[in-house]
Formats: sequence, structure tokens, C-alpha cells
Amino acid sequence: MRVGAPPTDPDCVFCGIVAGTIPSRQVYADEHAVAFLDLAPWHRGHTLVVPRRHVPDLLTGEPALTEIAPAVDAVARLLQQRLAADGINLVSSAGAVAGQEVFHLHVHVVPRYADEPGLLRLVNPASAPEGELESVFGQIRAGA
Repeated sequence: MRVGAPPTDPDCVFCGIVAGTIPSRQVYADEHAVAFLDLAPWHRGHTLVVPRRHVPDLLTGEPALTEIAPAVDAVARLLQQRLAADGINLVSSAGAVAGQEVFHLHVHVVPRYADEPGLLRLVNPASAPEGELESVFGQIRAGA
């Protein structure tokens, strides 16, 4: 690791995305965080915000949520503006029993729409239709 580089985990998929060795549809980046579309979106525009440095979760190691909070805010506003979302949910799970599947801190920024309101409809198990991720990515990037 070069001097000044954030700590990474070579086995972490999100560290690979941050490093650019794993492709993603990146919608936002700053000095502390990277945001990209989720490959299995719960709703149209579902985006993950991750710290550039490897942090397993909200409760392990040095706190990182305050580092990525400006990115979470910026992404939520971006998704609301570009996708005309009616609301936004923010979710972060800490630990396997809480449902965490990738052990690199991440915040789900989930645009919500009037046709599927409420917490009971937050997690939508249906796959995104063919071409949906590219369509959403194009719509978000169009205003950049």
C-alpha cells in the first residue's frame, strides 16, 4: 500500500470498486466516499455509498459514518432531483444478524416512489428489468 492510501482489504468487493479494479456505475465520489448503483436494486436508483477506506461496519474500528455523511446527503439529493423520487430511505446494517452481506460499511440510499410506499415495501426482491441499471445510470449522469 502506498503512503497516504486508505486501508483496503484485498478480498473485499467494495474495496475493489473503490480502487477501480471492479467495474461499477459510479454516480458520486469525493475524497472520503464513493457511490454506485446497487446491482440488485430494491427500487429504481438504489445506490450504495461506501467509505474509500476499508471499514467492516458502523460499529467496528474507527468511526466512519461522519466521513461519508456528506456523500450520503449529496447522493440522496441527487437521486431525488434526477429520478423524481417522492422520498428516500437510508439503511445501513452492522453484522450478519442485521442482514449485512458485504462486510465493508455501506449506506443504502433508496429512492422511493408513490406507487410503492412504506417500510413494508422497502426491500423489493424482484430483479431489475433488463437495461434498467443503464437507463437509471444515464438519467443520473445526464445532469452532471
